[in-house]
Amino acid sequence: MFLTISTTGTPERPATDLGFLLHKHPDRAQTFSTSHGTAHVFYPEASAERCTAALLLEVDPVALVRRGKGKGRGGAPDAALAQYVNDRPYAASSLFSVALAAVFKSALAGVCRALPERAHAPLPLRIEVPALPARGGAELVRKLFAPLGWELVEATAVPLDEQFPAWGDSRYVRLVLEGELRLSDALRQLYVLLPVLDDAKHYWVAPDEVDKLLRAGEGWLADHPERRLITRRYLSHRWGLTRQADQALELVRLAESDDLDVESVDNAVDESTDTEEKPVPLAEHRRTAILEALRTAGARRVLDLGCGQGQLVQALLKDVEFTEIVGVDVSMRALTIASRRLKLDRMGERQAARVTLRQGSLTYTDKRLKGYDAAVLSEVIEHVDLDRLPALEYAVFGSARPRTVLVTTPNVEYNVRWETLPAGHARHGDHRFEWTRAEFRGWARKVAERHGYSVAQLPVGPDDPEVGPPTQLAVFTLTDTAHDHRTHRTEKKKEAEAA
Repeated sequence: MFLTISTTGTPERPATDLGFLLHKHPDRAQTFSTSHGTAHVFYPEASAERCTAALLLEVDPVALVRRGKGKGRGGAPDAALAQYVNDRPYAASSLFSVALAAVFKSALAGVCRALPERAHAPLPLRIEVPALPARGGAELVRKLFAPLGWELVEATAVPLDEQFPAWGDSRYVRLVLEGELRLSDALRQLYVLLPVLDDAKHYWVAPDEVDKLLRAGEGWLADHPERRLITRRYLSHRWGLTRQADQALELVRLAESDDLDVESVDNAVDESTDTEEKPVPLAEHRRTAILEALRTAGARRVLDLGCGQGQLVQALLKDVEFTEIVGVDVSMRALTIASRRLKLDRMGERQAARVTLRQGSLTYTDKRLKGYDAAVLSEVIEHVDLDRLPALEYAVFGSARPRTVLVTTPNVEYNVRWETLPAGHARHGDHRFEWTRAEFRGWARKVAERHGYSVAQLPVGPDDPEVGPPTQLAVFTLTDTAHDHRTHRTEKKKEAEAA
């Protein structure tokens, strides 16, 4: 990764003052160890008229992968090569931002004891980054840098291969910035916007990243027209952190517009009183979606397959439309807890007649499960080994054959939004897999085709425009009733032959 910072000067104010501002002597090449490689600072040119400082970062991609977190159960095996063969050692990214902050720490803070007046004054600057990943293209680069006072923002797309122009452009640009800015402002802008353009961070984004963003964005981020995009990408799309940063920046903007201190603006809430609305738990979103789908289907006799500790059974019992509810689980311990939750031993006779808890494995056919209006598999299939999933599929769709089947499962694409979930890890240690939206759609479509059902997909929880909802719901509706008649005749024939 490579970046150059150039300035011009006069005999009275020589350009070599850049060395004082960066705290790096123009006559020496210096080397620094960073968390993911070796940084080199040197000066290709240094005269009174023009001075250029260069930062070169050498990254070891093998060491980078080995220092990173593992993929977990939800990882894609065919992505292993991409961990080692990628753009991380070459294109300016969050790795480069970390090196920038480490090598030019004092310059970012605007501290220069030798020339304090120069540190606080604008300089004629020219900054060049030859390879910068830009998710959003050259237009986004201009949108991010143009409002910050640069007279020239030049983002030239890098072709995939100059020998084959028909292949088009890559997602990388060559960036040139020119204008009169304070050096500390320019460096802080680069520190924030390089990973924003890359839209990826090589390290775990913790809550202290909000403070880093606010410090680096002081004086320019609060009023930036693309502020929301910057905060969202810088904080790796983690909603809680992004909301926290946006609220803090909005306070800064309001305070600046009224020429007040932030503390005097943010005084409307008594901290001893909790008035914040609590977010709705995802489990509640799931139950609401399932109940709504069952009512829409007109179901009255319902199977909760993999009922666990009985939360859904309890919700179904509260609605008199559901006249018979059967909870099935392989775990006797879970069924015992469900029985206590439902207070079956103290339940009235009429209410008790509506509910049954039954031990059973969902990968084996069970004649007792036939004839029901609907079956629910809520957060169940991901706990089944992939090679056993066809057995569950046949037991539910081929043998039991309820008129409606509801299946919910995590959307693995949404996992990046969970602030407490380490990158590459599944949501639960027992999950055998977690599917993308496309994978779940493909599975559901094939199941419906094989067993005479139609299928519709619905989101559960907040539907993120980039990664979709946290939970995905498939609603299967039986269409091939002729299949049931054929199956019934075959079973009768087998019984007669056996007799």
